Amino acid sequence: MELIMLSGGILVVPVLAFITSFLFWPGTLLKAYNWYWRRRLGLEVGYSHSGSYRFCYSSRGTPGGATPSLLLLHGFSATKDMWLPVVKYLPRNQHVVCVDMPGHEGTSRTGAEDYCIQGQVARIHQFVKSIGLNKRPFHLVGTSMGGNVAGVYAAHHPADLCSATLICPAGLVYPTDSEFISHLRELEKTEMKDSIPLIPTTHQELEDMLKLCCYTPLNLPRQVLRGLLANRMPNNGFYKEVFMEIVGEKSRHSLQENLHLITTPVQVIWGKEDQVVDVSGAAVLKTSLPNCQVEVLDNCGHSVALERPRKAANLIMDFLSAQEVNGENAKKLS
Repeated sequence: MELIMLSGGILVVPVLAFITSFLFWPGTLLKAYNWYWRRRLGLEVGYSHSGSYRFCYSSRGTPGGATPSLLLLHGFSATKDMWLPVVKYLPRNQHVVCVDMPGHEGTSRTGAEDYCIQGQVARIHQFVKSIGLNKRPFHLVGTSMGGNVAGVYAAHHPADLCSATLICPAGLVYPTDSEFISHLRELEKTEMKDSIPLIPTTHQELEDMLKLCCYTPLNLPRQVLRGLLANRMPNNGFYKEVFMEIVGEKSRHSLQENLHLITTPVQVIWGKEDQVVDVSGAAVLKTSLPNCQVEVLDNCGHSVALERPRKAANLIMDFLSAQEVNGENAKKLS
């Protein structure tokens, strides 16, 4: 009987801890969930220093395998953990690195000079050198803001890359305005006094942001929404600073202005129902980069990594395989 009671007590403690965290500290519980998911996927968190600047990243596998290493750049106000759903569907032996973008999560928070697109490109290049990722060409993947950074990186550091994937990238001149861009134009008329849709301060604003980013409704429990908001709110001042930099004159069309410099093979993945940056941008890239491969996903919005992670992972790996075949054929012909 004592053993049964002791066993029951051991089980009750974690259950109570879970319930308490879910009710009173949902943000902490979400962080614990990401920690658990990283461990299940075999990802290890590491830190790299370049002078006084610190980069935080997660990685799995070792470079030098049959396929190039993958470096994944997340979007505005996200973290390296946004790639967890995609990493789940990548081959287990694939070397993958997910880095927190400048100022985000565990990477150093400095000032505006690091948050414009050119500043972020410089910092990511610094990170690449700090971990020796450019010892052999790697494949760069970026989404949204990270897609803008990835494209400009490809333009300025082609020797580092074998190829790149741009997922719903920002930084273009879009033939059609998205719902989000139309709202930004209205904000400009009021000198940005209204709330910014990607920086929610209430539960309703958070739900509106998720609807804006995802075509398929997420229907998250209210406690999960509370946790998401609790984790974002302390960073809202920083997010606004970054936002003002990436939509400012210097960064707004960074990718568009650098397209003529891109010689790296490029893959484009876009959600057809994207309300943040319009899918018409895919045609812009196809026109400017005639050899790029464009994949438009039906029933998918801006958050491709969340809505279609398996499809995104498969497309990236298929693209890498095709590039390898093309490379082998070119060697034979030469």
